[in-house]
Amino acid sequence: MLRTFRIGGIHPPENKLSAGKKITTLAAPKQVIIPLGQHIGAPAVAVVKKGDTVKVGTLLAKAGGFVSANIHSSVSGKVNKIDNALDASGYRRPAIYIDVEGDDWEESIDRNETLVKDCKLSSKEIVDKIAAAGVVGLGGATFPTQVKLTPPPGNKAEIVIINAVECEPYLTSDHSLMMEKGEQILVGVTLLMKAVNVSKAIIGIENNKPDAIAHLQKLAANFNGIEIMPLKVQYPQGGEKQLIDAVIRRQVKSGALPISAGAVVQNVGTAYAVYEAVQKNKPLFERVVTVTGKGVANPSNLLVRIGTPIQELINAAGGIPENTGKIIGGGPMMGKALISAEVPVTKGSSGVLIMNKEESVRKPMRDCIRCAKCVSVCPMGLNPTLLMNSTEFTNWELAEKNYITDCIECGSCSYTCPANRPLLDYIRLGKGKVMGIIRARKS
Repeated sequence: MLRTFRIGGIHPPENKLSAGKKITTLAAPKQVIIPLGQHIGAPAVAVVKKGDTVKVGTLLAKAGGFVSANIHSSVSGKVNKIDNALDASGYRRPAIYIDVEGDDWEESIDRNETLVKDCKLSSKEIVDKIAAAGVVGLGGATFPTQVKLTPPPGNKAEIVIINAVECEPYLTSDHSLMMEKGEQILVGVTLLMKAVNVSKAIIGIENNKPDAIAHLQKLAANFNGIEIMPLKVQYPQGGEKQLIDAVIRRQVKSGALPISAGAVVQNVGTAYAVYEAVQKNKPLFERVVTVTGKGVANPSNLLVRIGTPIQELINAAGGIPENTGKIIGGGPMMGKALISAEVPVTKGSSGVLIMNKEESVRKPMRDCIRCAKCVSVCPMGLNPTLLMNSTEFTNWELAEKNYITDCIECGSCSYTCPANRPLLDYIRLGKGKVMGIIRARKS
């Protein structure tokens, strides 16, 4: 019997319209806009200035703290300016504008397609190369990878778990990467194992990707300590705590990190980026992005340079359909509506979903009927309706007492609510407020 996590979960329509589509490389645009804050933690600090000439892979900004990440140029050309630019959340944040001229790469990057399997570097040297390359979690959370690979004192890794479930509806970027870059991913997994000094890794893949499961199982026969584990299809299995529960049957306590359960969890795309960083000296300046939607002429998986405007991706997939209601950055469950198609691709951009007007219009909210569906599907075992009410009436003490900060913002509660109540919207608002109160109390 296939495993899955044991608390809550839903199964929305998958709509994997771009499944089976080969990865297509998108040409560099005329100008890229590269934000300085593409990761959790402190924004990076620019080391270039207006008028500087850069190559593909040139360091643009250094990590701004322990929890931060380097940022590199995805194109060659001249720095036009350093100014504020719209990001996916709708705020204006510092970014580096580069006018593209040619396609000259840093000489240190190995552009040869030959697989490099052997690595004689030490654990620390691997982590240092990952940090230098600016690798972050590519599943959407964008947590700096080198920080995850440096467990706090008193914690020891026992296993590396690779998140290849891609449970978010519509998205297929990870699926396409597994099919086309399987060997490189497995080398990346061995590097992650060496970085945290463990001898076992499990790659969890949901059972709706049988081709990826079979492909990686065949390849994994040549790699020691790597197991491919098929999992039951269940959203949100891509959450770290849910994946740990599904794979090794351990629960992560409230407020604790995955390492407390002995697990280091990394996205499958991150494993590939680690391979490129360590074995090819290639910084993270491009990624695979799914462009999809029921009205999209050519749903695609595109290899895109960081900083490319979203509009360029949409054009490559056939343009914006006439009945478009919203453009979502990410998937339909955890993605956010974009206020402009000129927002740039970042390290955390896993997909672009174009929703039609009928799908994107919210239904009128009605009174809660106390059906408890939201409680039954919450993967964190929370009471969403209580948390919404505590936010609505600004009862922050009640919200904190009922673990509002444990919410992973998966949207399962809102999805299943028959009264169309915007549970997640309120919980997200309350979570931010309570986290601010906790920070102020600690300081």
